[in-house]
Amino acid sequence: MGKRLRIFLPPEQEQTLFEIRTANTVSQRVKDRATVLRLNAQGLWADSHQ
Repeated sequence: MGKRLRIFLPPEQEQTLFEIRTANTVSQRVKDRATVLRLNAQGLWADSHQ
């Protein structure tokens, strides 16, 4: 498995990703990606299944 990368988001980008997550006009796939980015910025991650 590759090295985990941690991202850091300014408050404006955090807010934008939150708005994407709660929007009704955005696909579920994009919402899920926004959630993953926000969780990564908070220091959380999910291990991949092998």
